[in-house]
Amino acid sequence: MAAAVSGGPDSSALLVLAVEAGCAVTAVHVDHGLRAGSAAEAEVVRTLAVRLGADFVARRAVVAPGPNLEARARAARRSVLPAGAMTGHTADDQAETVVLNLLRGAGLDGLAGMRPGPAKPLLALRRADTLALCASLGIQPLDDPTNADPGLRRNRVRHEVLPLLDRVAERDVAAVMARNAGLLGDDARLLERLAAALDPTDASALAHAPLPLARRAVRRWLVSEAGHPPDRATVERVLAVARGVWRATEVGGRRRVARRDGRLRLEPSAAGER
Repeated sequence: MAAAVSGGPDSSALLVLAVEAGCAVTAVHVDHGLRAGSAAEAEVVRTLAVRLGADFVARRAVVAPGPNLEARARAARRSVLPAGAMTGHTADDQAETVVLNLLRGAGLDGLAGMRPGPAKPLLALRRADTLALCASLGIQPLDDPTNADPGLRRNRVRHEVLPLLDRVAERDVAAVMARNAGLLGDDARLLERLAAALDPTDASALAHAPLPLARRAVRRWLVSEAGHPPDRATVERVLAVARGVWRATEVGGRRRVARRDGRLRLEPSAAGER
């Protein structure tokens, strides 16, 4: 198994627990080249891997400073990590993700946060747990200064929004959000299975299906070549075509959905159409 290990407490704990569980693990360190001395952090991870009896691989995925830094760094990491690589995301990360997705206007899937599974084995643990594990083993995790950068929205959610919500609610809000994300994830997976059985090209079936299933079926059908689902406005226009309100509608990417003989067809946009 491959584990993405930055050297921080979460990923270091991930490596420790994976080895303790009897997995044959390769620690993969990715250097984004964003700050001076970042290349030396790979040596810290290599030393930990050797200590634990894990293999080690260093990768470099340079990300230029600028807007959307967090998203671009995440995409760069994914491009060099093996498929299915484990990450050290915890319940605290899950809560932050839910808040960020809510701010973006995400629907059910976004509010379900990160999906649990083999690639996210620590989602039931808290950040305090990973810190305590490292301390108990004498592991000195690296401190990434970008985690304190208020220019990154996730950091503001972590250091400002969630602590404020804790005070307002007088409880540990991150635990509540992580638990709710798990419940919503169960609902999302059920809807996904039901929507998979609905033919989005059958105009009548789509028009008469329960709206949550119809919307999901259209989103699954119209995922772009880049892997992005259509926005809500596009989905609603396609459903209007299915109901016979319009004969066709543009769906982006120089594509349109048209209705003919009771079927919806995805086809190239005609020249000059908007």
